[in-house]
Amino acid sequence: MKILIIEDEPDMRQIIRESLLKEKFLVEEATDYNSALNKINDYDYDCILLDIMLPGGSGLDILEELKKLHRSDSVLIISAKDSLDDKVKGLELGADDYLTKPFYLAELNARIKSVIRRKSTKGDVTVSLGNLTLWPDKREVSIGSTPLVLTRKEFDLLYYFVINPGRVISKMSLAESVWGDNVDQVDSLDFIYSQVKNVRRKLKQAEATVELTAVYGFGYKLTEL
Repeated sequence: MKILIIEDEPDMRQIIRESLLKEKFLVEEATDYNSALNKINDYDYDCILLDIMLPGGSGLDILEELKKLHRSDSVLIISAKDSLDDKVKGLELGADDYLTKPFYLAELNARIKSVIRRKSTKGDVTVSLGNLTLWPDKREVSIGSTPLVLTRKEFDLLYYFVINPGRVISKMSLAESVWGDNVDQVDSLDFIYSQVKNVRRKLKQAEATVELTAVYGFGYKLTEL
């Protein structure tokens, strides 16, 4: 799962990044208003951590932009401003939660997992398609009652497909969901091919009632049989 930290304070940004990496999240960063806008225009995120006070503009304006784009990214505001008006406006503009600085990292991590779970699974603790069930918080998968063993990258890819059932997803979108900012530093498309092949094989061997298929010239899609 991919997180975008929009925060101009280097120390705070680094602390949050290190904490999220320990939780096995993929982390990207933006340090000001303009770089944040570029990020949200180019990529989708499972959760955006948004500071209100940014160089070059306001985090509330970024929420306005997300609303105009009809984006469904979860947004958790993290701000030193403890104004009731800011909280109300942020939530009205579509933020999912609001956490005032200073905060404990354990609470931040719990809030992130909570907003992602609520939005991507509509409040359920699992994500299901056919006889396939995923537990995002525990990173576990089962086919019926039988556990399916996946690597971390395989889980991330399968999760991305399951929350986008029937949607044709390009190889580049899959690569970005796995590597984010580092997508250009690896031979990612070949890796995606091998990982999709592995996941497809494991689903078939486990007699899953979903199928991962290639759409020539476009990418892949996961559909229920």
